[in-house]
Amino acid sequence: MSSPGPTVLVVGGGGREHALGWALARSPRRPRLLFAPGNPGTAALGENVPVAADDLDGLVALAQERAVALVVVGPEAALVAGLADELEEVGIPVFGPTADAARIEGSKAWAKAFMARHNIPTAPSQSFAADAREAARAYVEAHALPVVLKADGLAAGKGVVVATTREEARQALEWLLAEDGATCVVEGFMEGEEASVFALCDGRDFVLLAPAQDHKRIGEGDTGPNTGGMGAYAPAPIVTPEVLGAVESEVIRPLLSGMTAEGHPYRGVLYVGLMLTPEGPRVVEFNARFGDPEAQVVLPLLASDALTLFEAVAAGSLVGSNAQTREGAAACVVMAAAGYPGPPRSGDAIHGLEGVPRDVLAFHAGTRQDDEGRLLTSGGRVLGLTGQGSTLAEALARAYAGVAAVHFDGGQFRRDIGHRGLAHESGEGAYKGQE
Repeated sequence: MSSPGPTVLVVGGGGREHALGWALARSPRRPRLLFAPGNPGTAALGENVPVAADDLDGLVALAQERAVALVVVGPEAALVAGLADELEEVGIPVFGPTADAARIEGSKAWAKAFMARHNIPTAPSQSFAADAREAARAYVEAHALPVVLKADGLAAGKGVVVATTREEARQALEWLLAEDGATCVVEGFMEGEEASVFALCDGRDFVLLAPAQDHKRIGEGDTGPNTGGMGAYAPAPIVTPEVLGAVESEVIRPLLSGMTAEGHPYRGVLYVGLMLTPEGPRVVEFNARFGDPEAQVVLPLLASDALTLFEAVAAGSLVGSNAQTREGAAACVVMAAAGYPGPPRSGDAIHGLEGVPRDVLAFHAGTRQDDEGRLLTSGGRVLGLTGQGSTLAEALARAYAGVAAVHFDGGQFRRDIGHRGLAHESGEGAYKGQE
């Protein structure tokens, strides 16, 4: 029997981290997996260690104590806070960008200025600090409608307002600039359909994963308030080879060369949130980590060894690597707790996971076990049920079969995940404006 492989630490405790652990566990090199802090789902893949994802000193100490060969960072907050920098200082390889490079997500104002410096296509914008409220108000009053207003810092996908009336714009501006030190980005509305492209980057080279589309709004038909994501599917048929070629040449390559030129090479996964406009792809936002729930569909479609790819990213040696994508499609349906996306109710018992079909992946996001071993809700998004199939329709049918097996009081989910992809496959097309 072959000996166990390297020890890998996955930082985080949500559905994305469960999916990362699942992908790493499939490596033929049989890594030992640690999760900090992990969740009841990740406990089946390795060892959960009670160190919080924002405890940078604790994470570095854990990595040193357990002779970790690679740290895979899931959440953006740890990256923006400098976890990768601290790990690199003690010689531990890390999959995730430094704090300087993670500003591409940590500050939308910085990202917009970076894109302007390097001619990366995006919506025109202007940023305003809280001490420039009058100038911000005048700019918003003169701006064409709809207008998009964004919180500058990390907002878990919820700090964006698309204002269709002048009064909505005024209220959003006051909300976003309510605190001293706040910054608001005001940008033009882009028409088109949104999609996400993921690139594994080693500072110079990159490989692409399957493109995806997620569903941010809580309600069917893309209605209601934004959430962290109610479901996703991949590959997104609207992201054609021509679109991917444009994203490579106009977005990813300029970003990597610009980051290196400015002294902070980008190593990790780059999430490119796109609006596919009539004029071509435009960047809505960058993230410095895998999306959630996009990771739950992109990673199951990765046919290559995730461990080897992540190690090559950390070492800056992706050249010659290949990220092969499986045939077919994957779809994830998120089951959320009562109250979400407002304050979620916790502590409801989760039933039926043992009845989920064997070909459906159940990724834990907001779950915990009580002292008696019962599985309870513990967060807004509770579970992500991922199905795979030869077609998107088949993948969705399997995902919803998984949803049908599970129950917890107040549970909510969308019944139209994948509707845009199905419309494209049927030739009907789909329209989606900026969320």
